[in-house]
Amino acid sequence: MSPKEIRVLLVDDEEELIEYLSKRLLREGFLVKAVTSGELALQAIEEQDYDVALVDLKMPGMDGIETQRQLKQKCPYLQTVVLTGHGTLQAALDSGREQAFRFLQKPADHEEMVNTIRDAAQKKDLDCRAMFKDEVMSITSSGSSPRDIVRGVEDLRKKYRLD
Repeated sequence: MSPKEIRVLLVDDEEELIEYLSKRLLREGFLVKAVTSGELALQAIEEQDYDVALVDLKMPGMDGIETQRQLKQKCPYLQTVVLTGHGTLQAALDSGREQAFRFLQKPADHEEMVNTIRDAAQKKDLDCRAMFKDEVMSITSSGSSPRDIVRGVEDLRKKYRLD
């Protein structure tokens, strides 16, 4: 997966920070959508599929832990990276329970953030390919007609962005 294909959802209530990070990540070739709340992140995930979400922990309204939980419910293969200036051991443990891919402290080293995004996107791709393979096996052994099998596989390719 090349960086130009990686879709990043950036969730942080600090508008200046997300504007700055968005510009830097765009220069790296990522497709970036920046939102200022967990609620807006949930709306964004309804409109577009993302590979990685960088989520701040401390936000008014829905905090980062709840945002991760709800994003994962809507998109189980989405990889979340916690980006916070309030990094405590408990916060890391709570994020881990929500299956955060990694926990980065603000201000995060740019190269580390870029590499983390790439690694997280690669994990999502591998997870999706494994699930795709399992679902194709299920379709082919279901006794469906060849035409239905082809249609089903095409639908799965779109679902897992394996075009």
